[in-house]
Amino acid sequence: MHKPNPIKRFLKVLGPGLITGAADDDPSGIATYSIAGASLGFTTLWTALVTLPLMSVVQFLCAKIGMVSGMGLASVLRQHYSRWLLYPAVFSLVIANTINAGTDIGAIAAGINLIVPVPVGYLIVPATLLIVAVQFWGSYRLIVRVFKWLTLTLFAYIAAAFLAKPDWGQVLKATFIPHLSLNKTYLTTLVAILGTTISPYLFFWQASQEVEEEINMGRHSLEERRGATYGELQNAILDTDVGMFICNIVFYFVIVAAAATMNRAGITNIQSAADAAIALEPLAGSAAKYLFAIGLIGVGFLAVPVLTGSAAYAVAETFGWECKLDDKPHEAKHFYSVIAASTLVGMLINFVGINPMSALFWTAVINGLVSPPLLVIIMLVSNNRRVMGDKVNGIGTNLVGWAAAVVMFAAAIGMLATWN
Repeated sequence: MHKPNPIKRFLKVLGPGLITGAADDDPSGIATYSIAGASLGFTTLWTALVTLPLMSVVQFLCAKIGMVSGMGLASVLRQHYSRWLLYPAVFSLVIANTINAGTDIGAIAAGINLIVPVPVGYLIVPATLLIVAVQFWGSYRLIVRVFKWLTLTLFAYIAAAFLAKPDWGQVLKATFIPHLSLNKTYLTTLVAILGTTISPYLFFWQASQEVEEEINMGRHSLEERRGATYGELQNAILDTDVGMFICNIVFYFVIVAAAATMNRAGITNIQSAADAAIALEPLAGSAAKYLFAIGLIGVGFLAVPVLTGSAAYAVAETFGWECKLDDKPHEAKHFYSVIAASTLVGMLINFVGINPMSALFWTAVINGLVSPPLLVIIMLVSNNRRVMGDKVNGIGTNLVGWAAAVVMFAAAIGMLATWN
């Protein structure tokens, strides 16, 4: 009997979790990791070991909620919880996502500017219109097919980190022995790292994408989608683990590359995309800015539709509107209206005179403040037998999931305490 090719079987399992992992290394993330490495050297490398299990479990829980309930996260909250819980959660998500989308659009424009000497301000509107046009008249899957290959340039940070010849003793020490500091800069950077890896938009996106996957499999009614086998959940674990692992590998080596180049050279304050590109110079030399630009554009075009799409999912599910990315705009007018509004408002943020790299970093900080209460909601939902039946969390999953909430709350409270 012919056995399926294990590689093909493995690749077939990969889906929403892999895309979520790729989108997690968005321009806000790359900027945050670059700033962390430049300003603090290797001292935040230990966070990669901490965030990997936390984000893997959190994203799996979001996937499980979508698979078992047959609904997106906002729909679950609407059906099983008070509106006083639903509305603040969705409102905070939409605000955070819109700001994040806006700063990512600015990053796309900054990336194009590194290749084409056109002022960034003139590139923002065309980049925004292109994203909206593809979402409206193409599909997110088209964006994935076209731009996912550009995100592979982010793996250049791995080579750049090795070519920069860092002190690997210091790297290993910083990786396995956590360095903690209570000063304002360190705690703010810690919140930004947590916020850009365990991000609110990924929670809603993951659950809704699992629903979309089931609809594409022919499970159109809620009854057909409700419930998931243990085999399907195991596949979801693999999918999310691979996506988060890839995300964290990039995250780790961006910090190493930035610390080994910029921090070593005394460049601790990144002001522009060109400054951030220096981290790739050991690999690409004078072409570093072009390599950085390609990666920035690729992850930006992947991330912005995820950000605006997850906001649209949440709002549409809150009000019971039709919401599928495979629908045409005339079939889901409200859903696409939210996408357009979120994208266009985000675009306008770029014209208030905020430094693009600084905006990307502070967007991650905002996500770090919004995520903790949403994590509590996810833990409550995933342990609710009315929603999950016999697929509620086990002890180990609960320990890691609640640990994610506690860690993010502690970091946020610590950071806010230093602002007094």
